Amino acid sequence: MLKFDKHIFICTNQRPEGAPRKSCGDAHGMAVVDAFKAELKKRHLPIKVRAQRAGCLDICDYGQTIVVYPEGVFYVGVEVKDVAEIVEEHILNNRPVERLVLSREKY
Repeated sequence: MLKFDKHIFICTNQRPEGAPRKSCGDAHGMAVVDAFKAELKKRHLPIKVRAQRAGCLDICDYGQTIVVYPEGVFYVGVEVKDVAEIVEEHILNNRPVERLVLSREKY
């Protein structure tokens, strides 16, 4: 039995200054982590959901990255303003927010 119905991992990886690849960054990543935690707490969801920071998800070139399990849906370019929509659509209603989903065409 799974401990959580949905598990959200938010990249907070910070590469050193001058690194050849972008990174989601600790500062922006933690803002998204905090926004997810606040949104989940505010809603008193009928399912068990955990949002937590994660290390590199290896697709940082597309902007702030998160992944939602158990579906394994990767979101890219996520901003704090997108969090409520992801919770409403994906977490509660099992409908990924397509405009933010990492598609095979992008990857």
